[in-house]
Amino acid sequence: MLLSRFPRRFLAHLPTPLERLDRLTKELGGAEIWIKRDDCTGLSTGGNKTRKLEFLMAEAEMQKADVVMTQGATQSNHVRQTAAFAAKMGMPCHILLEDRTGSNNHNYNHSGNVLLNHLHGATTQKIKGDKLNMNAELEKVADKVRASGKTVYTVPGGGSNATGALGYVNCAFEMLAQFNERHLKIDHIVHATGSAGTQAGLAVGLKAMNAPISLLGIGTNAIRNKQEEKIFALAEKTAEKLGCPGLMARGDIVANTDYIGDGYGVPSEAGQDALRMFAELEGILLDPVYSAKGAAGLIDLVRIGHFKKDEKVVFIHTGGSTGLFGYDWAFDMDDRWTSYA
Repeated sequence: MLLSRFPRRFLAHLPTPLERLDRLTKELGGAEIWIKRDDCTGLSTGGNKTRKLEFLMAEAEMQKADVVMTQGATQSNHVRQTAAFAAKMGMPCHILLEDRTGSNNHNYNHSGNVLLNHLHGATTQKIKGDKLNMNAELEKVADKVRASGKTVYTVPGGGSNATGALGYVNCAFEMLAQFNERHLKIDHIVHATGSAGTQAGLAVGLKAMNAPISLLGIGTNAIRNKQEEKIFALAEKTAEKLGCPGLMARGDIVANTDYIGDGYGVPSEAGQDALRMFAELEGILLDPVYSAKGAAGLIDLVRIGHFKKDEKVVFIHTGGSTGLFGYDWAFDMDDRWTSYA
């Protein structure tokens, strides 16, 4: 299980903080809630993908790539972190942005993460279509660049392959060390799950360390069985890459997909409520369509008693607050303007 066997660029700010959410815990009146601040990994406001990119971009460097390419939704946090990582390494970056919402809002299409992509020097192109395989589309464009003589390294959506998932195997080890140092008995870990790499890596790391902590992914874009199968397949590949094939069982992977709302990239009412609670009670900014939906699941499950009052739950904040500036239209804050004069 030695991660030192794999090439890695140490650019993330690690370990990320582990904090108790006192006011949110009191407000909900249930389980004790902690947060793992993976919004603090550095590189263009941070986020969970930076952990994955430490391994992915090292692999790109080892393969002597002179261009890195990736894909994601219009306001993808993953592509923003890839663009930042590539800038740090002096490597040209090209991004394919999938139009998943059909929104014509100017800020959605040009501000937030899109603005930061361009500030980091990346070039972008929009891809439109119905139910596209975006990783396949990525390879099509990459092949055109390869035909010109360039060596292209492609990063799959979310950085979610066995190489990228190593970042969250490492995160599992990091959290267990923090729990031990602070004498914390953590019962549950909860996070948003989409492209599967975060949950796959965590599941492998926890299982390898025989940690008796339940892991729950709150789905953001697929029905439960489909999401769990995707995570399990990647967890198996990750365990095999680490030299422990057969480590994972299907029952190790659990997702709850009740909080997706109207689909990926579309804010939900529960997600917006969760986002406001984190901001107003803890001074923590979530992103409107990913970590906010994960937080919505966490909050609801605490309220209904899924997590017991004497239990401790860690929520992994996957970052993405810059996306707020692409979703300003989803918030009505006019009632906050007031005067005491």
